[in-house]
Amino acid sequence: MAHTDHQTMRRVLRREIAGTIGLLTDEHDFRAMRRYRSFTFDDHKIYLEQVEALLRTRASQGSCTTIALFDPQEYAEFCAETGIDPDAPASRTRFTAELATTGPTVPYEGQPLADVVPALVDEAVRQATWEYASTLLARLGTCATCGEDIGRAAFTRASSLLMRILDTARPGSRHLVCSVTGTPETLVSVLHADDDAEGATHLDEAEALEFATVLALGLATRSPGGLVMRTSAPGTPDQIYGWRLRGDDLEPLTAGEVFDAYCTDIDSGDLIPPESGVDYCVPPDLGGDETPHEHQH
Repeated sequence: MAHTDHQTMRRVLRREIAGTIGLLTDEHDFRAMRRYRSFTFDDHKIYLEQVEALLRTRASQGSCTTIALFDPQEYAEFCAETGIDPDAPASRTRFTAELATTGPTVPYEGQPLADVVPALVDEAVRQATWEYASTLLARLGTCATCGEDIGRAAFTRASSLLMRILDTARPGSRHLVCSVTGTPETLVSVLHADDDAEGATHLDEAEALEFATVLALGLATRSPGGLVMRTSAPGTPDQIYGWRLRGDDLEPLTAGEVFDAYCTDIDSGDLIPPESGVDYCVPPDLGGDETPHEHQH
């Protein structure tokens, strides 16, 4: 009887252990791991099927699982830095545990693995974009005339502009895209914001941080770029409007400019038919009397 009770207690405790699995999302990464003898899978498709079966079993037992993006190159670097054997399951477990706190992850909630992979890749791109933009911002140093930290000041201004954009938008669901093209790499950031029944705005803090960082980099370096927002609310047409980055400020686009931007193929320059049920608009006045500070750098 006591033995049965112990087994039952262990089963209950097992359900309360949150786990992380490192996922090799593409064939190239999978092949890179096959050089380790202790990695016993030889077919990526079968590997993904086995991972999905494991995830479903854990979910059916009430266990929570986080899926992390497993990068073989980062794994090899981690093993070299920590002095552990890369050809050992325990080393992969240790690296995966590290990913759970530092790397791109998504929670498994019963969705097909085919839906998890793009979400995980998007999260990895988002994190890499934020890290890259943050590094460039930090390198800008201080203003030659006032001694102010240029990157920090730009981030404060970008955050203020973002909050004013969200505050002046009509209630509903909002989808924002910021692109900056003048830096060494073209950076694109996406932010989703939704209103609840009480009218309070909800957004992902990590998304908002990355979005403000990319916008700040564009403002601080006076790079070409733009910000476009699409708002959706039940029973009304979607509204699309935007701004271009001009100096260290945002300049509203005309309705015609928004229409041209949305109805032109970026790669070919060909016209794309406009969507039905969509209004291309001039953005609302952001208000505020904040004066941009002209940094000399």
